[in-house]
Amino acid sequence: MIEDLMGSLQKAQNGMQNAQKKLDNIIIKADAENGLVTVEANANKKIINIKISNELFEQNDKEAVEDLVLTAVNRALEKAEKAYEKEMSGFTQGLFGNIPGL
Repeated sequence: MIEDLMGSLQKAQNGMQNAQKKLDNIIIKADAENGLVTVEANANKKIINIKISNELFEQNDKEAVEDLVLTAVNRALEKAEKAYEKEMSGFTQGLFGNIPGL
């Protein structure tokens, strides 16, 4: 019984590492003001890229740039959270199905 539990826990740990790698490769994009600011995040909720249109810089409106970056980042993180939850729900369902006695 202990060996079964330890084996299941090792499988769970390996599965969690694989899930984290998979989440790193799920890329989410979000924008603000029709693409003036675009943010990319991964499903591990890490921002990996921010693009700001030259048009915004030409307007010399620092506050507008900050607001649009904030909006795009928050949208990207919301989408990343949903992708994370979707991926992890499948993982946890599989995990608990493999542990004896649960």
